[in-house]
Amino acid sequence: MYDVIVVGTRVAGAPLAMLLARKGYRVLAVDRATFPSDTASTHYIHQAGLSLLETWGLLDEVIASGCPPVRHLNFTYTDIVIKGMADPSSDGIDAVYCPRRTVLDKILVDAAGKGGAEMIEGFTVTGLLNDGDRVAGIRGRVGEGPEQEFRAQLVIGADGANSTVAKTVGAQVYEGSPAACFIYYSYYEGVDWGMNHRTGFGEQQFAAWPTNDGLYLVAVMRKRDRFRDFRADPDAGVQEIVDQIDPEIGARLRDTGRRVEPFRPMLYPDNYRRQSFGPGWALVGDAGYHKDPFTGWGITDSFKYSQLLADLVDESLSGVRPFKETLPEYQRERDAQSASTYELTQAISELSLTPYYDSVFRAASMSPDYSKKFFGLIAGLYQPEKFFGEQELAELYELVGFPEAARHVSKNVGAPQ
Repeated sequence: MYDVIVVGTRVAGAPLAMLLARKGYRVLAVDRATFPSDTASTHYIHQAGLSLLETWGLLDEVIASGCPPVRHLNFTYTDIVIKGMADPSSDGIDAVYCPRRTVLDKILVDAAGKGGAEMIEGFTVTGLLNDGDRVAGIRGRVGEGPEQEFRAQLVIGADGANSTVAKTVGAQVYEGSPAACFIYYSYYEGVDWGMNHRTGFGEQQFAAWPTNDGLYLVAVMRKRDRFRDFRADPDAGVQEIVDQIDPEIGARLRDTGRRVEPFRPMLYPDNYRRQSFGPGWALVGDAGYHKDPFTGWGITDSFKYSQLLADLVDESLSGVRPFKETLPEYQRERDAQSASTYELTQAISELSLTPYYDSVFRAASMSPDYSKKFFGLIAGLYQPEKFFGEQELAELYELVGFPEAARHVSKNVGAPQ
């Protein structure tokens, strides 16, 4: 009998298993993958996420993997250009890192095992066990082996957007919107461009950042209705997008860039929040909450809400408060803390800016101080409520010469609530 079973051991499940095992609980964590192995990802870890890795004692391992630090960011939205970096976090982190998932996930899985969690790789969950209306465990098998059953006080699904746990318990979506785009990405040599995130000029985007082994991840996005045409010749499609957004970088891609791995094409799942708790079960990571990858917040949010859930599960397992109090609090807090990021992501992942966001980002690009706040917002270090605050924006608009905009700043015209 386990205290907790975690299904899925990537960037949400492995930290959760690690944190609970370190507290002395009996934890079983299973995944149908074996590690190291790859998975679709932006790779991007914001400073807020890196701070959690530092707290957990794992950041040095990520850095030691050879993943290069990024200390200057380039964002463009058509003719709006914002360059710079957030101030260091309170623990001195002054860079972002974008590790390969073959590297990051292995570090996290190993840390969970070293922390005391029992890990089973290559395990496919075939169903859940029930005790009345309460989830009481899992059944499944390793490869073609015999079916096994394991029981626990709590089963947590950290098994992604197509979560078996979520499907089996019937977790319903209570907030959502359709995904807007598709993405193609791969790894390149000879494209030492720095970190770029460039959007516009025909509802398209390209991004590039350094990762392990001296490679760059290069990704492009377009609206989903252009997916069929794009996949006929993705190399040409990537070159076309980069040429149109930045001809200089396009020339460098053509002259010196070389793709060294196959493309990863993806039609991303819709944006959603699912019911993420019930009798004997909970969901974390993409199993419970997913948003477009445009803002690169998937890994950092998985870290944040794994920590949140671990703290609240600890309260229940230690007898402070029952699960009927802590699990609803987990969902409420997750939704409240992620509200601004969720709304911002939905608003700008359409590859065009609403008039509201156009005015905010255009004004921010004209103020060195507010540009710094923009990167603090991106890093998770500056509160959205302040960045989009009515008084703060009114002062910004006056400063950069947008007096008409200053008279009409309102949260009712599209700002995050």
